Amino acid sequence: MTAAASAPVDTSLPESAPEAGADGVPPRILPRAHAPRLRALDGLRLIAALMVAAYHYGGRDGEVAQAWGSSAKHQFPMVHSYFAYGCLGVQVFFVISGFVICMSGWGRSLRSFFASRASRLLPAYWAAIIIVTAVFALPVVAYKAVSPSDALVNLTMLQQPLGVDRVLGVCWTLWAEVRFYALFALCIVLPGANRQRVILFCAGWTLAAAFAQAANEPLLNIVLMPEYASYFIGGVGLYLIHRDRRDAYAWGIVAVSYLIGQHYAVVKLWHAPNPDFFSYRSSFGIMLVVTFGYVAVAAIALGWLNWANWRWLSVAGALTYPFYLVHEHLGWVVIKAYHQTLHIPSYGTFLLTVATMLLLAWLLNRYVEEWLTPKLRGALSKPRP
Repeated sequence: MTAAASAPVDTSLPESAPEAGADGVPPRILPRAHAPRLRALDGLRLIAALMVAAYHYGGRDGEVAQAWGSSAKHQFPMVHSYFAYGCLGVQVFFVISGFVICMSGWGRSLRSFFASRASRLLPAYWAAIIIVTAVFALPVVAYKAVSPSDALVNLTMLQQPLGVDRVLGVCWTLWAEVRFYALFALCIVLPGANRQRVILFCAGWTLAAAFAQAANEPLLNIVLMPEYASYFIGGVGLYLIHRDRRDAYAWGIVAVSYLIGQHYAVVKLWHAPNPDFFSYRSSFGIMLVVTFGYVAVAAIALGWLNWANWRWLSVAGALTYPFYLVHEHLGWVVIKAYHQTLHIPSYGTFLLTVATMLLLAWLLNRYVEEWLTPKLRGALSKPRP
């Protein structure tokens, strides 16, 4: 979810932990009957997605300048520099992902975990790949479509490591999410989640990622993701705090991951002031957005935002993942239609484009995810003889 953190996830409180019976076999795990849904987490997902959309629509140059007809700096002279910080919504997504994957994976079997993740991510993703490929192939659309062969490879979600052209620009975050899922499944879900194992996983991954950074070995970098590992680890630590706010080890995990995470964000996104650059992000501004991500998830973990329990937040959470998938490339097409063809002013075009992408996200959720997700989960969950 990032991006995949934006995928709809069951944000109710965790299932009760199993205790061994007289025969030493843990009983079947049953969900808590009255576990409240963490709806504030759904709202935070949408905020992160809107941050990324602001970046793609008005915080950068490139193809979006073609959509506007000029640089976004000229379209949004007062706020383009603030929109440029929107790319940090991805880091916020990764922190959320660490939290929700640890929560949803706790007490699950490996089969159930895989079925849950695949059925959540793939239906809307497949639909987005097909829609964007089809739209970009239209003669009236000026953007280049990928080849049919590359489009088919994109359906696997492995286009990034295979060096294939991407249909969706944002799917690089899904490749990071997939690697996190694999590490978490092998180290936590397969042997069975418990506090000690999760703490060792976080500590081991933090140390191994530091070794990978020092060694500068491509294979280690691919597997351990030193640039992004701290955000996932921080989210996992925050889930441990959600289970027990007095857990000193969990607080230590979050603190170390934050210190490392803000470092990588500054290294990646800061540059010296230069008038030739599109915009300038200060190191303080970068650190402030990263801090916001950690503090917001921590507030949810500690129960401080339990009052934000409005039902519409669940709808917002359901729309976030399909919105995240389609907003960038289809947004260029919509921006050009609204701004250059219909001559709607820049800020009106921005708001209408966001609204249009949210409407498309609702259609994808209503007619693709609600239909295909349970079918795919059932097919993947059914044991075979």
